Amino acid sequence: MPLKNSLYLLFTATIWGIAFVAQSVGMEYLGPFTFNSVRCLIGGAVLLPLIWVREKKAVWIQASDTAEQKRIRKKNLVSGGICCGLLLFLASNFQQFGIQYTTVGKAGFITACYIVIVPVLGLFLGKKCSPFLWAAVFLALTGLYLLCITDGFSIGLGDLLVLVCALLFSFHILVIDHFSPLADGVKMSCIQFFICGILSGIAALFTESLEVSALFDAWVPLLYAGVLSCGVAYTLQIVGQRGMNPTVASLILSLESCISVLAGWILLGQKLSSREIFGCAVMFAAIVLAQLPQKRRTAQEEKK
Repeated sequence: MPLKNSLYLLFTATIWGIAFVAQSVGMEYLGPFTFNSVRCLIGGAVLLPLIWVREKKAVWIQASDTAEQKRIRKKNLVSGGICCGLLLFLASNFQQFGIQYTTVGKAGFITACYIVIVPVLGLFLGKKCSPFLWAAVFLALTGLYLLCITDGFSIGLGDLLVLVCALLFSFHILVIDHFSPLADGVKMSCIQFFICGILSGIAALFTESLEVSALFDAWVPLLYAGVLSCGVAYTLQIVGQRGMNPTVASLILSLESCISVLAGWILLGQKLSSREIFGCAVMFAAIVLAQLPQKRRTAQEEKK
């Protein structure tokens, strides 16, 4: 497993973890659909100049492709972008509405359950997991429980909405795993943002009222969520997942829960309890354990 891919996903988790602060502040001024619509449209717009520059540099490579290769590449790009956009629209908005009816701790724990859902769904797609990975999943769940759940656990409306969000994000990870080797990751990311932004905007028109002054009041969290959380992080997710076991990818991405707690401590002055610190340590141990068998398999393949 390339170390570069792991670092991409770790950087993604870091951005997403800090984004919880921006998301919380932004919701003081905007509705869920409006916030997600604006942030995704910003994210898509940020990628357009990057795509233009990359296209200029890659003209000579594309010119060597046959007409059939160009058709297949374009089909995979459009299909992947639309599928990712639809899943991102559903998952992000289910999460946003669910947070309104449950605690942040429960929401963080339930959302991160995709680290279990991904390998389970992967079994139906013929993706096998080693015992090391299943042990890492168990450790990660233990760490998340220690980190996020500090009171009695019960299932309410908000919990169910966030659970649906976790399931949808699991499908999102698997769809990226399928399309990332077949299409340009930056272009696919751009398409998914515009799809999610447009659909969220349509939903906002029918369910929420918007004041222009509210957009200006929320410009800082919107820019962070749009430029970094969407434009940078989701693109790094697509690029970083290329060629990586989706279970390992989901484990690294689940570190956003640890980082969100650290961000709350540093940016909002929220202190960490000994239980939460231990939960972070267990999470990091899970990530290390998850990557050990990958490195061993790679070494054996090189000997062959």
